[in-house]
Amino acid sequence: MKPKPHIVNLPVYKPGKPIGEVQKEFGLSEVIKLASNENPYGPAPSAKAAILGVLDEISLYPDGSAIELTSELAGRLGVENDQILFGCGSDEIIALIARAFFLPGDETIMADQTFSVYKSNADIEGAVSIEVPLKNGTHDLDSMLAAVTEKTKVIWICNPNNPTGTIVSRTALESFLDAVPSSVLVVLDEAYYEYVTDSDYPDGIALLPRYRNLAVLRTFSKIYGLAALRIGYGVASPGVIQLINQVREPFNTTALAQAAARAALNDQAYVEECRDRNARGIVQLQGEFDRLGLDYYPAHGNFIMVDVRKPAVDVFQQLMRRGVIVRAGFGLYPTWVRVTVGSAEQNRVFIRELEAVLQEESVQA
Repeated sequence: MKPKPHIVNLPVYKPGKPIGEVQKEFGLSEVIKLASNENPYGPAPSAKAAILGVLDEISLYPDGSAIELTSELAGRLGVENDQILFGCGSDEIIALIARAFFLPGDETIMADQTFSVYKSNADIEGAVSIEVPLKNGTHDLDSMLAAVTEKTKVIWICNPNNPTGTIVSRTALESFLDAVPSSVLVVLDEAYYEYVTDSDYPDGIALLPRYRNLAVLRTFSKIYGLAALRIGYGVASPGVIQLINQVREPFNTTALAQAAARAALNDQAYVEECRDRNARGIVQLQGEFDRLGLDYYPAHGNFIMVDVRKPAVDVFQQLMRRGVIVRAGFGLYPTWVRVTVGSAEQNRVFIRELEAVLQEESVQA
């Protein structure tokens, strides 16, 4: 068999370790997973009820166009139905954008430490990724703009950025969009949009009428707590959505996911509650990091990137043996880990175990 030559050595995406695997590997009965930025409080009860309500229909194909969900979301966002596209998580929409726009040799611009799926999908399509160094953990928009050439097809901005958790301000983003050539698609990934409380944070969807070359990605996997159902969405001009739709597979979101997403959208009180609890969790963790003398980036999503001042992969392994799963292995940050903001009790356990690991004379891999 002869695959595409340029995919042979591509790294395989490694998600956070599942709880069951860690329990089995280390003989643990209790494990806390703070590795994948999931909502520790789960989905709204109404979303669970909606799933049960469609179980009798699972022998039928889902609505391939998600008509009812599209209509409800469009009304909530103040956009037209033909400006919305749903995917199997926003990850799939990233893949669809790459499929729709990249030819081998095209260039795409992203930060050098950001969501890895941008680069992996560009690699699959044979595009060239131009990775621009972060500046204090934040997208350096001036340098990204300077990297634009006639070969540039897509620019990716993760806001808040994963893994650093930093944000690009409204003023900075608008100035950037004003300067980007209209022929270049700017993809604004707002997976953690609902968590942000900073008044300087831009609402990408509000910018769409001004910038026809802007696409905004959001998801139900994070604050809505529907990660296992894999449903996310993109919002852009009708022309851009049509192009992406032309390479989308049919029935790419399930009936269960669509029903749960509709119920979740209509339970904004639950979203607000999760946002408030997350904000309190950020304060809790940052206070503990200050006490321990650890540096960290300002957190605007539901995770914090913190410098543990020891090899991060070793700290990750030691924490896992103690029943706490975090995320490490960020190439440009060899001593930093990313931890999801958990419940107050989960955060206390994490800090207790982290402090114990850091107080050891040496960390054993």
